[in-house]
Amino acid sequence: MGEQNHNSNQPRGRVAAAAGFVALSVTSGVLISAMVAPVVAVAGVATGSGVHLFETLPEALTPDALAQTSDFYAKNRAGEPVLLASVYEQNRKNVAWEAISPYVKDALTSTEDPRFYTHGGVDIPSALRAAIGNASSGKVDSGASTITMQYVKNVLVQRAEAIRDKDARTAAYTEATKTSMDRKLREMRLAIGLEKALPKDQIMLGYLNIAHFGGSVYGIEAAAEYYFGVTAADLTLAQAASLVATVNAPNDFRIDDPDNIGDNKFRRDNDVLAAMLEAKKITRTQHDEAVATPIEPNITPPSTGCVTANALGAGFFCDYVQRVIENENVLPDPTDSHYSALTRGGYDIYTTLDLDLQASAVAAVDAYVPRATDVLDLGSSLVTVEPGTGRILAMAQNKAFNADPDETSPENTAVNYSTDSDYGGSNGFQAGSTYKVFTLAEWLKNGHSLNDVVNGDPRALTLSSFKDSCQGSGTGTYSPKNDSGARPGNISVRAATAGSVNGAYFSMAQKLDQCEIRKTAEAFGVKRADGKPLTSYVSDVLGTNEVAPVRMAAAFAAIADEGVYCAPIAIDRIVGPDGAEVPVPASACTEAVAPEIAASMASALQGVTRGGTGSASNPNDGVPVFGKTGTTDSEKDTWFVGSTTRLTTAVWVGNVTGDVSLRRSKIGGIQADQLRHRVWKQYMTAANAVFPGGPLPDASARPVRD
Repeated sequence: MGEQNHNSNQPRGRVAAAAGFVALSVTSGVLISAMVAPVVAVAGVATGSGVHLFETLPEALTPDALAQTSDFYAKNRAGEPVLLASVYEQNRKNVAWEAISPYVKDALTSTEDPRFYTHGGVDIPSALRAAIGNASSGKVDSGASTITMQYVKNVLVQRAEAIRDKDARTAAYTEATKTSMDRKLREMRLAIGLEKALPKDQIMLGYLNIAHFGGSVYGIEAAAEYYFGVTAADLTLAQAASLVATVNAPNDFRIDDPDNIGDNKFRRDNDVLAAMLEAKKITRTQHDEAVATPIEPNITPPSTGCVTANALGAGFFCDYVQRVIENENVLPDPTDSHYSALTRGGYDIYTTLDLDLQASAVAAVDAYVPRATDVLDLGSSLVTVEPGTGRILAMAQNKAFNADPDETSPENTAVNYSTDSDYGGSNGFQAGSTYKVFTLAEWLKNGHSLNDVVNGDPRALTLSSFKDSCQGSGTGTYSPKNDSGARPGNISVRAATAGSVNGAYFSMAQKLDQCEIRKTAEAFGVKRADGKPLTSYVSDVLGTNEVAPVRMAAAFAAIADEGVYCAPIAIDRIVGPDGAEVPVPASACTEAVAPEIAASMASALQGVTRGGTGSASNPNDGVPVFGKTGTTDSEKDTWFVGSTTRLTTAVWVGNVTGDVSLRRSKIGGIQADQLRHRVWKQYMTAANAVFPGGPLPDASARPVRD
């Protein structure tokens, strides 16, 4: 195989010939002097300015860490990290020397550098021939690049591409790739230094791991897997020769483009295989069999990006995490938006996702909400937030995540229904009566009681009777209805909450300030999903602001945690390639309401699940639960948001586009406005078995006026 190390000192006769050649090359000028300078440097003969320039160049080159893959992890029940997805700019898998087929090594040396194991970084005869040719043409057309020199160039290119500043990166890349005498001199000098520092096999291994093989494919292992669907160790002679045929012009000879296959085969047969035969690395029989072998790519795209997290039902959550990293500048901030620290940096991102809860969430959504239906453009989201920490433990929806605009279908989307627009592309959904909890909170904050009695009947409301210290009272009238036309008369706030009586909540709102209700919602972390400010119209009492499910889950989690709101977070920790921790967004926890207010809210909301509008969601498994239903006009959107002391879950089912009534539609034989309850109940039954909640705060021990 000829792959052992050899003495790199050149024969004295060759050195003398080189010195003689230099003496006879006066007319060639600086160009030849520069090209032959490495020869003279090895020989120890001074030849003037060319050698002086060469000797002043840096000699040491330490290969940098290559652009690396960043990995996203979730946790299983044992608390162990499980890979969700990987993202990268360069598809590369570093492998050891033993993991590469000998055919690759022999093809590379035979074609690119037959004297690799006998030269000292610069192939003197080739350098001399290049000097003559360049002198004749007046250009630097040939550089006689050895494998070591090519490795040097690749290291310098990778180093340039890793620069965060765009202008500096462009300048460094140009310097590393320009066709010039000084670039060749630098490569020669660094190659000689590299040969002094590293054994031959390590240099070749470094080259095979760094080399570009077309597109985003880097390194022999990724190339073997992508182009032929095999490992680098299992490459056949014909396959190895085909890959080596690409290294000088990767994008011209890459075989995932059918138009390139003919050119690749020509170079494979006439350059690579012919050189291997001449170098006696293969027999004539092997050569002929390989030449007769057609190039048959088995293109195997690598698993990359958040779409791979679909296997665990977590594509949308993965995408959310990536957007958090990008939007909040979690990783070192580059000056150029085209540079991605995430896809180059080799970070390990440990997320908050609990895979057991996620599996239960996906199962519950899949059980009742199809990915596509002829009845309506149906969407669904389930989000679980942990009270007291804000950690997002589950995030599921009734579609597969797919960010490829060319492969959209009714069953997949890139839009994350669970999040705000900047974090997933959704403009949110009207929250319906789940939003009433903020009027309830303001009611209690103003000293009112759950036992206070208010008018629950539907009626024409004079808008000027509603105070709004932010934008002023409105004019005219507003005539909201109760669900099913109910006219309960005077009713307690507790009963009105359990039955979600609209008329009663407008009676409460007339005694409050609409602006303060809005501020209370904001204190619970509620924002419009489109980024605009929350409004404080009278109709907002019924939840006409479009919000994201993750925000409603976090708001109800504050009720479960005695009034303390914790902003939702998706990342527990990030570890850099050097093992150092990277600071991550922490959950900001603030008091939304006093503990006694939260306890009274939870008490009233328990009535929703005990005989109220949310009874169908109650698992009735002995774990105390509270919650609130929400249904918008024309039953376009339906919600149930509920909580135990351990887990808070928001479920939305509704129209992605259109205004089809869920109450008047059936999905799988079930009235569509009941799907939210089926999903929530199945999921929380499974979740409570793993994370059973404890007793809810005792409102009687926290005095609020009765």
